Amino acid sequence: MKPFRHFLLAGLAGFALGAMATETPSAPDHFTRLLSPEEIARRIRVGPYELPQLPLKTNVNYAYSAKDIEPYGGITPHKRFFLKQLEYTGPGRALPDPTNLTSVKIGFLGPIEPTVSVATGGRLHNEQELGRMMLRGAQLAIEQANAEGGYQPLGIPFELVVHNDNALWGASGNEIVKMAYEEKVWAILGSIDGANTHIAIRVALKAEVPWMTSGDLDPTYIETNIPWVFRCISDDRQQNYLILDYLFRKHDYRRIAIIRSSSRYGRFGIREIRDGCRRLGRPVLVEMAYNDGATNFTMQLDRIAEARPEVVIHWGNGPDAARILNAMRARGMKQLFITCDRAVCEEFIRIAGENARGVLCTYPWNPQSDNPRLAAFRKAFRERFGMEPETYAAHAYDGMNMLIWAIRHAGLNRARIRDMLAYRTEPWPGVTGDIPFSAAMDDAGEVFFAMWENGRWVFRSREDLGIPRGPIEPVLPVPGPTAQR
Repeated sequence: MKPFRHFLLAGLAGFALGAMATETPSAPDHFTRLLSPEEIARRIRVGPYELPQLPLKTNVNYAYSAKDIEPYGGITPHKRFFLKQLEYTGPGRALPDPTNLTSVKIGFLGPIEPTVSVATGGRLHNEQELGRMMLRGAQLAIEQANAEGGYQPLGIPFELVVHNDNALWGASGNEIVKMAYEEKVWAILGSIDGANTHIAIRVALKAEVPWMTSGDLDPTYIETNIPWVFRCISDDRQQNYLILDYLFRKHDYRRIAIIRSSSRYGRFGIREIRDGCRRLGRPVLVEMAYNDGATNFTMQLDRIAEARPEVVIHWGNGPDAARILNAMRARGMKQLFITCDRAVCEEFIRIAGENARGVLCTYPWNPQSDNPRLAAFRKAFRERFGMEPETYAAHAYDGMNMLIWAIRHAGLNRARIRDMLAYRTEPWPGVTGDIPFSAAMDDAGEVFFAMWENGRWVFRSREDLGIPRGPIEPVLPVPGPTAQR
């Protein structure tokens, strides 16, 4: 379970703890008393020219960034972003709730049909299976909410409005327009592809629709500074930092090589590793890209072998990771192989076989926790779909439940639905663990390493492996308990 310590709250004390700066620097550090959902719901019901009298989250450090890997470390910037929660200042909270509905619609955007092969002449990714699992998790949350009475104030059910993300920016943007203006959804959950999600949330900003992302781990997603955007899964930045700390703070590796997908997922997935290696004085020796689905990696591995690395880091899809690993071992390359969370899948093990032993995969949560909510979710998912849930299903389930919770408390008003999530003072108790929102509305929970041992995946935390953190310093003074204005 993601530790509650990452979202330490000062309870009713009403003051900030300066010591937080060295222990949990990305947790919200602007403390007031805990607010109940009912109190938040009451305070966000304001007029068109008013703002809720509620505190904004403030962090003293962004995303657990160690001092020695921050960009331009010797320069004090005039302004720092992502440390103070953005506020919605529009008139939307005053719009009246409709009363003539037959259902409460929530949108879904995900890659569930491979229409990209028709549109572009070739299949560009294998994300359809991930998208279908994400859809199943969202469907289960909707069905359970309806079994509990749906949207009780009107006695009507929730309805999931499903749209395909076909990896074309314009087409995906059109899906958001249709959901927001024609189908009149109250919130949207999606997607997986980083580029498409970036476009989609900009459309959602214009339409003023709350957006929850459960499958896009692109670190720059949340850095768009859009107050309507939330993410309920730990991103690649956090996974990159765990890798850096393992390589350089726990061990003393010095020669690092990278092989990655040529897609946006690969490019942005390793960005903090590449930058962190350089800032720590151990720049990446070589970085090679490949096309998704490739089977021949001779050119890339020739270049990597020439550099004589101690560690090879991969970022891309699981089947590609397995084929690269097999090719390395066949050449006698015995370097430590580290890859991303997409390799934690049955297909990786099927292709890699015995070579999977000793591989390290980062992972955004711990599926082996003793969380009773997770056990209940797994049981319900198996009964409903006849299969085991994985990470995309679990996070979609959490994200959809967060949207349903917000709608039930805020009423049928998009701005107030957004407020319920933004002003929530406690972590969300999800099946993937406690989900605390940072000031940037990102999941600030813990990330893990996954290892294939004795025929199964084993998940270990930073503490389990004794991985130290780098020096973390506050970059903002710790604020007192003041209102936002």
